[in-house]
Amino acid sequence: MSRAEQPSRRAVLTAAVAAAVAGSAGSAAADEGADAPAAADAPARTVDNRAWTTYADWRRGTAEGTRAVAGARPGIVIDKPLGVTDYTDPHTGKTTRWEYATWTSPVHRLTVPATEAIASWNAHTPDGTWLQIELGGTYSDGTATPWYVLGRWAAGDQDIRRTSVDDQSDGKSSVWTDTFAVDDPASGLRLASYRLRLTLYRKPGTNFTPKVWRAGAMGSDVPDRFTVPASTPGLARELIVPRYSQEIHIGQYPEYDNGGEAWCSPTSSQMIIEYWGGRLTPEQLAWVDPAFADPQVCHAARFTFDYQYEGCGNWPFNAAYAATFKDLQGVVTRLGSLTDLEALIAAGVPAITSQSFLKEELTGAGYGTAGHLMTVIGFTPDGDVIANDPNSPSNQAVRRVYKRREWENIWLRTKRYNAAGKVVSGTGGVCYLYFPACPTPRQRAALAAAGVL
Repeated sequence: MSRAEQPSRRAVLTAAVAAAVAGSAGSAAADEGADAPAAADAPARTVDNRAWTTYADWRRGTAEGTRAVAGARPGIVIDKPLGVTDYTDPHTGKTTRWEYATWTSPVHRLTVPATEAIASWNAHTPDGTWLQIELGGTYSDGTATPWYVLGRWAAGDQDIRRTSVDDQSDGKSSVWTDTFAVDDPASGLRLASYRLRLTLYRKPGTNFTPKVWRAGAMGSDVPDRFTVPASTPGLARELIVPRYSQEIHIGQYPEYDNGGEAWCSPTSSQMIIEYWGGRLTPEQLAWVDPAFADPQVCHAARFTFDYQYEGCGNWPFNAAYAATFKDLQGVVTRLGSLTDLEALIAAGVPAITSQSFLKEELTGAGYGTAGHLMTVIGFTPDGDVIANDPNSPSNQAVRRVYKRREWENIWLRTKRYNAAGKVVSGTGGVCYLYFPACPTPRQRAALAAAGVL
């Protein structure tokens, strides 16, 4: 997803669904069983996160053939399948029969009526299983969305090819790879509420089952902006995070989005996974050419690859990959400022951020990009950003220091000018957060402040 001076597929997609004008439209009447709205005097927000993670959460949903399970990581599994269905994999042409069961969340009424929504899920899918996640909602005008597929996913790639689904639209909203987006935010139309539906699949006649222990979505309405207010530095700390370069993998496994030159997302993911102690076994890495350095980066690219998007930059697929490692969770969200990011770093939680910029907009980068992921690991005493930037010629060169004001703007803005002078979109503070299944009290407080717990 990071090809210097070349537009990425991600940038082309997000340019079509640039973030909305400030303000929210009125919401429809409350749905029975919906989560309670925020108090009327709550401060204005641009992001709403909701996740189902507890045994009580899973019991509250509508189970059809699934059941909630308790324990250290409560979740849902297949109990008694609803039936059998055939699925023709569009990327292999193979038709396979599967048993299936579903779980549908309660209605969540967004505290921030949204122009965009991105789902996240954490699950175990043993061989012979996979899952689909859908979003269906209600607009602020009271009409309903279709059920949109936000991903067909398995941790492996032998049973199905994990994939997003193109060409989903109802004339009011569309799905762009991994992002639900209102087509015309300037109209005032917003997503007022939603439900998530999980469909779990397994080979007929077996006792295999996926187990989903986290499912949720981030809705947002970030105002249009070419620049963002400057924040005041408040932290000097650097986390010790492994350093990996995507560039040393150029030409390796080109079937996964042309090899390392587009592997910023999985390379960043692998850095933070290993920061938290996640390791791959020799058996898991046995498929990688032993002549290649850092085979775990090749592995991350393969197992985050979206066969429809034809890239490794599907945001929820990266978070789901991180959560396949023992005792890790992964979510996609948006943060509102570098102050939010400082609070996470102070608690020992690094972040993977998405940004786009011209070469001259980020001093010291040495490149421009229409979409790139890097890992923020700390802040200098002057407040500048310390990042592990995978778009570096070697592992040793990955650690970079970027000027705070420049970096803040390229990450948080929603509008920018490209090299041709055309107005295109920015990500508006998108980031991945990977963190322990059982955070420390300090980590829990920082994550809760970021809205993800």
